[in-house]
Amino acid sequence: MKFPMYKRAMDILLSTMALVFFLPIMVVISLMIIFTMGNPVFYCQSRPGLKNKVFNVYKFRTMSDSFDNEGKPLPDENRVTKLGLMLRRTSLDELPQLINILKGDMSIVGPRPLLMEYSPYLTRWERRRHEVKPGLTGLAQVHGRQDISWEDKFKLDVEYVDNYSIALDAKIIFLTIRMVMKREGILYAAPQGRLDDYRRALDYDNR
Repeated sequence: MKFPMYKRAMDILLSTMALVFFLPIMVVISLMIIFTMGNPVFYCQSRPGLKNKVFNVYKFRTMSDSFDNEGKPLPDENRVTKLGLMLRRTSLDELPQLINILKGDMSIVGPRPLLMEYSPYLTRWERRRHEVKPGLTGLAQVHGRQDISWEDKFKLDVEYVDNYSIALDAKIIFLTIRMVMKREGILYAAPQGRLDDYRRALDYDNR
């Protein structure tokens, strides 16, 4: 599926406007992270994008480098700082992904990029989510964000692939702003836990 020119033009326009608007806030957040957690300011991680092409997604760092007595990282809920929790609740930790959008790795609207280790656990039908660029927000996010099941999330992702348009993108952007203002659907993880652990437990057939 081709990536429509109108969608790329909208991505460049909106991400540029958003970066100019949020730049002072991003500078303040960066300084707060340095003062409370030290460097690095950004959290970078490889994610599958359009046609499974791997790219580095950017986020503001929200967790400290805390380890247990055996040297293993503590659970996420124990590592998220007060500042990090505030950034997550307001979705400000996602602002650096505007850079991903300008670079062309992501779009304003599309399925959220998954962890690389989840790829083997997607069915052929679910992999259709990679027929479009991953997004800063998406149809699944405005229908529950992290408090819906993996199956429902993937169903909504594929529904977006089959139906995306200017009107649908505008609607998703509006609903996203409303959800962020209400701070809805903010959890540490999906209710079923990590996708790989969840589907291994189900002995999921990946053929």
